[in-house]
Amino acid sequence: MRIISGKYKGKRLVAPKKLPVRPTTDMAKEALFNILNNRFYFDELKVLDLFSGTGNISFEFASRGTEKITAVDAHQGCVRYISKTAQALDFTIKTVKSDVFTFLKNTPEKFDLVFADPPYDFETRQFLNIANLVFENTLLLEDGLLIIEHSDQTNLSEHPQFSEQRKYGGSIFSFFELEEK
Repeated sequence: MRIISGKYKGKRLVAPKKLPVRPTTDMAKEALFNILNNRFYFDELKVLDLFSGTGNISFEFASRGTEKITAVDAHQGCVRYISKTAQALDFTIKTVKSDVFTFLKNTPEKFDLVFADPPYDFETRQFLNIANLVFENTLLLEDGLLIIEHSDQTNLSEHPQFSEQRKYGGSIFSFFELEEK
């Protein structure tokens, strides 16, 4: 895994092999960040990275200047790796060891961007539950965005806040936004 842009552009990070993860590919990550670069100023964002795994997405945001990042994962090894790497790179990433669904039900915080990369073998209802919890608990700030990464075997377009999807290789990013008032 490598950081694509920003302060640590080109830096390779090697996560322990024993972590139960499937990092977002460099190609998909680069395409996603090109989209986000046209929409946001990274240094102004408050980001929530769910099912953060190796911290791949969190590190990319941090390298681009985002200072308010919360990375949530249920696996202690993942949380430990993200914390250790963030400290070594002087990134301000807050790590939380928690079940993502429990975290979404209980956090009082609001975010500009919520990124979720759950296991691809989740059932569609589990993916939709992430979106439901984000919107039911009003976790997005005004003009906020939820992005869920999933395989092409999953279709999330029926969700009321779904706005678009983008496909990169075997990965799909589904975008969700608050409805216009």
